[in-house]
Amino acid sequence: MSNKQLPNRRDILVGGTALAAAGLGNVSPAQGPARSSANDRLKIAAIGVGGRGGANLRTMEQTGLVDVVAVCDVDTRFTDQAILRHPKAKAFRDFRKLYDIVGNDIDGVVVSTTEHTHAFATMPALQLGKHVYCEKPLAYNIDETRKIAEAAERAGVVTQMGTQIHAGNNYHRVVELIQSGAIGDVSEAHVWVNRAWGLQPEAAAKKHRDLLHVDSRPTDAMTSPDHVDWDLWLGPAPVRPYHSVYFPGPRWYRWWDFAGGTMSDLGSHWNDLPFWALELDAPTTVEAFGPPVHPEIAPASMSAKYEYPQRGDRGPVTVSWYQGTHKPEIWQRGEIPRWDSGVLFIGNKGMLLSDYGKHVLLPEDSFVDFEPPAPFVPDSPGHHEQWVRACLGDGESASPFSYAGPLTEANHLGNVAYRVGKKITWDRDKMECVGCPEAAPFIAREPREGWSLS
Repeated sequence: MSNKQLPNRRDILVGGTALAAAGLGNVSPAQGPARSSANDRLKIAAIGVGGRGGANLRTMEQTGLVDVVAVCDVDTRFTDQAILRHPKAKAFRDFRKLYDIVGNDIDGVVVSTTEHTHAFATMPALQLGKHVYCEKPLAYNIDETRKIAEAAERAGVVTQMGTQIHAGNNYHRVVELIQSGAIGDVSEAHVWVNRAWGLQPEAAAKKHRDLLHVDSRPTDAMTSPDHVDWDLWLGPAPVRPYHSVYFPGPRWYRWWDFAGGTMSDLGSHWNDLPFWALELDAPTTVEAFGPPVHPEIAPASMSAKYEYPQRGDRGPVTVSWYQGTHKPEIWQRGEIPRWDSGVLFIGNKGMLLSDYGKHVLLPEDSFVDFEPPAPFVPDSPGHHEQWVRACLGDGESASPFSYAGPLTEANHLGNVAYRVGKKITWDRDKMECVGCPEAAPFIAREPREGWSLS
């Protein structure tokens, strides 16, 4: 486990490294250090090109600014499809071989693999000094996340985590309102999502439109399809036989060996808003609530409460997360609009409720004559294009690993607190839960033989 200390986000803000500011507060955790050569096109490799990866690749293509040099996927159906659009590209199943063969021919890499291989597909690019766009969450656990963020800082390349909503105008306007004091000093924030995927009774899984119902590891083994290399799919995770409850994605999302459930997935999008607007970094304590812990499967419904210390002129703040059937008490009492998913900021002068595409100041009667601040968060051409342009020397990325790393760590800590079953006190510098050695296996794990981040 790495105990190296990353620069604190407050230190980054003060020092001006990797983050940009204009107007009020921390406007955008933007990054734009090293650039590609003076070429007007970015040569990329895409690792993971099915599902979300296929969508990422197509969005990169639509910028008109990239040349696809290589594609990689453990499922040959997806590389075959990608090659039809990019006949000059080389196709790979193993991203380690991709780096060996075309590593010197690319400027950047787009990583869209499963969560448990994010870090292992990203680290070689950083070690080669290549720009990286990596899907959320940044890595499988806290240790891997910290190592990736440290490596990105050393590499000085342009990085971006795939939190596409970060580029939207709605999030920009909310950040401006919170940081300009529209609702005064914010003391608490509540974040809830209605998705309920994971461990739950079969009737609940059907009600919540879960992808499947499963409550234990299968005892039977299946033969993996010919087009899938199951051993490569497992990558650094412990060996287990192929089964359709894991694959195709996102069925793997609920299994602790491969992911962190809804908390690490949707938490990357929804917790991004308070993390950005309130200039958060590492929490001091985290406590989680939910059903009894299952050793294999993440819960469909749970909640977690984070306590953050004072940040500069901002006082302490609590951020509470709710997923599935868990909801804030103020929502349950009907004192705010009952949006299916949302982020609620509570200040001493009012409240702000937001989702991905809209927001409202509450109580509405108190803000009838309110004049919002002039926009100061720069518009984005789109999350993917913003990264591409930054790599080519035009502008900055908005969710660099220096920002996305601490956000991802915080989300993982919610799962750590849930799995140990008690309130944890977090020591960011030592990367450990104080007086809680049983948390260590959930902070880091030894990868399977043949896989390494060194």
